[in-house]
Amino acid sequence: MLATDASQTKDAFHRGRFYLLQPAAKGHRSGVDAMILASVVPNDFAGRVADLGAGAGAAGLAVLSRCNGSTAVLIERSDFMANFARSSLALPENSAFSGRADVMQTDVTLTGKARVAAGLADNSFDFAIMNPPFNQPSDRATPDPVKAEAHVMTKDMMEKWVRTAAAIVKPGGSIGIIARPTSITDLLDALEGRFGGLIIVPVQPRPQDAAIRIVIKGIRGSRAGLSLYPALVLHHETGNAFTERAIAINNGLASLF
Repeated sequence: MLATDASQTKDAFHRGRFYLLQPAAKGHRSGVDAMILASVVPNDFAGRVADLGAGAGAAGLAVLSRCNGSTAVLIERSDFMANFARSSLALPENSAFSGRADVMQTDVTLTGKARVAAGLADNSFDFAIMNPPFNQPSDRATPDPVKAEAHVMTKDMMEKWVRTAAAIVKPGGSIGIIARPTSITDLLDALEGRFGGLIIVPVQPRPQDAAIRIVIKGIRGSRAGLSLYPALVLHHETGNAFTERAIAINNGLASLF
């Protein structure tokens, strides 16, 4: 992490293969969750990915870093965070992504003609990835309104985000989601009839711990059943060292599947 001024930092991801400008003390800062989300996209992906609720763009840029033939649209409602995404794309260290990524400032929950007018046309993406806000309104509140917008779930949020993904992803295209386990019912309800062939991967801090995240991948229009895959374990049973698999995923050296 390199300090650029009091309001932002410049952070290296994928062992320096791309950098992200992020707010130092205000708004959402990306880390391991974003790298896990990006890893849902397969290594040979060469299509167009929508990073819904992109923040500064960590997950979308991580896909570009690993999948050389891919392009990405970083979709973010907050003007504050969208500006960080634009500034990140403009960094000289990210010149390899020139022409491969755009920032779209719009609300993921728009519907119908309003969504299309905002730039999110039907069947225009091959993959949608999302890390929607997953804190309950009853959780301890943050005094930072930008961070609260990024973290706190609102009514029917999962339904609205998945609905948009189902509209903009082509038939046979895919969705990737990272969320808290408590959101699994809402997510499965939202995915039903839209995405099938679902694969769920629990994410555990250590082998003996309960999952703190779930990752879901699905295919638009598929009628295949649900599969529960082995967990991604982040750390060894003792100590704070990451497992080899977690290191590979965090550094863009492997996909989750």
